[in-house]
Amino acid sequence: MNHIKTTKMIAKAKKNQVNLNRAIQWLEKYNAFNILRDEIEGQQENETSEWRRINKKCEDSFDKYQDYCNELPAYQVKLIENSELY
Repeated sequence: MNHIKTTKMIAKAKKNQVNLNRAIQWLEKYNAFNILRDEIEGQQENETSEWRRINKKCEDSFDKYQDYCNELPAYQVKLIENSELY
């Protein structure tokens, strides 16, 4: 996951900046795990233990992303969803 490009966004309210940063970090992790999962899927027809492990990480990271999004105002979540990360 060293090829992850970090994206910076600035929250309108300073109190939301930490949750915004963490939501972005977890979305970036999800994207990296999703790429790995797709690569494994393309190489093998059947689900393997490696695919299941990466799929679990993918699901967990998206859940964490959603947890932080729940702490953000709707307009801030929309900005993330409209960004290149989503």
